[in-house]
Amino acid sequence: MAAVRLRQGLACAVALALGAQAARAADENVSPTADFTVREITQQLFKAKPGERLDYAGRDLTYLDLSGLDFKQARLARTDLYGVDFTGSDLKGVDMSDSRLDRAVLIRTDLSGANLRGATIFRPTVYADMQNNHADAPRFAGANLTGIRVQADLSGADFRGADLTYADFSPLEARPGQGTLVTLARNVLKSCDFSGATLRHADLTRSVLMFSSLVGADLTGARLIEADLSKVDFSGANLAGADVTGADFDGANLSGVKGLETVKGLDRAVNLDKAFR
Repeated sequence: MAAVRLRQGLACAVALALGAQAARAADENVSPTADFTVREITQQLFKAKPGERLDYAGRDLTYLDLSGLDFKQARLARTDLYGVDFTGSDLKGVDMSDSRLDRAVLIRTDLSGANLRGATIFRPTVYADMQNNHADAPRFAGANLTGIRVQADLSGADFRGADLTYADFSPLEARPGQGTLVTLARNVLKSCDFSGATLRHADLTRSVLMFSSLVGADLTGARLIEADLSKVDFSGANLAGADVTGADFDGANLSGVKGLETVKGLDRAVNLDKAFR
């Protein structure tokens, strides 16, 4: 009798787990089954010849553990990468344009030079523990991030020389619950390196950029409304036409900044008198 009850209990637990997975997939529009297994992708990447770029464009790779793999500049354009674990993976130069990286694990992931044009990165896992060690943050140096949508804490990330034209770091997304507890109140980009990056017309509304470097960055027409810009180094940056209404400049370095005379909302910025010029 005890064995029967045990089997019934296990069957019930499995059914509940499968039901929860199906419900989660339905809520997030995620397929419960990927097009490849981890073993298949690992073997294909291992066997790829020098210069051979594997093509996973448009495929479903949701929830796979692809940590520690060298993708050898594979094609992942329009690929569904929801919940994929890329911990320590080498994605340098990979084409991930229009892909979905929502809920992905990006701990120490190298995306330098990757093409992420039009991709989304909503609520990823970026740190190995609650200490939020910036050494865990992903690298996007030299990447194409034009038109990307982000909702995340990416503090410590490397964006040097990246193209973030029209990148959207605003906290709202087009879905039910936007602007409520369902979505993030702010994107957190503390101590990030945006030196030499292009952020023309990027939307950084309400973003926390404290201690970040924007040395020599192009912020022409960028939206920095209500952003936390305290201790940010803007030296040599171009802020022509940017909107800084309500932004906090406490301790920011504005030496050599271009286009200050055309900045919008400068008279409504906070702690501008505490900035260095």
